[in-house]
Amino acid sequence: MTGKVFFSVSMSLDGFIAPESLDDLMGRQWMELQHWVFPQRFFRENLKLGEGGEEGRDNDILRQTFERTGASVMGKRMFDGGELGWPEEAPFHTPVFVVTHEQRGPWERPGGTTFHFVNDGIEAALDQARAAAGDRDVRIAGGGATILEYVNAGLIDEFSIALSPVLFGSGIRLFEGVDANRVALEPVHAESSPRVTHLTYAVRRR
Repeated sequence: MTGKVFFSVSMSLDGFIAPESLDDLMGRQWMELQHWVFPQRFFRENLKLGEGGEEGRDNDILRQTFERTGASVMGKRMFDGGELGWPEEAPFHTPVFVVTHEQRGPWERPGGTTFHFVNDGIEAALDQARAAAGDRDVRIAGGGATILEYVNAGLIDEFSIALSPVLFGSGIRLFEGVDANRVALEPVHAESSPRVTHLTYAVRRR
């Protein structure tokens, strides 16, 4: 039995999940957006940043998201940014399928992450990710354009947003261009922490 297809992102109050330019990816606004993640014990463990860190509901959510994920899918833009910024032991520890036009063989990293480059579209990438994930879930890791493609194609079962008290003003909006005539949402869970509000929705066809 296959698991769910989901995405999980941090989002600003005005609906942005990333700056427009990759050059700003580690800039002040993005760091503020992700501020809730950095102190967490699981985040520090996963990136081998040393001992310590906070334990609590935010930490539990990060760990649960990681543990449910059997494979990930991402777009080329996200991969290009991560290839420069991730440590040698990339933080996924599962197969990752990159939707791209680039012809490239698998790229294996220490710690169990192997990037596979898929040249025949989002559905082919998802099929490969499902096979790799087994009975665990497939996470659509990003970026925003790739997530939107999967939403509009009716391929997302569920998503979670960590709503941060940050305003971007510009950048990449999560739902810019969504086909609202095809997508209906069902609230599943809402929970606040001292830093963010966690929102989970099931996705239904209208």
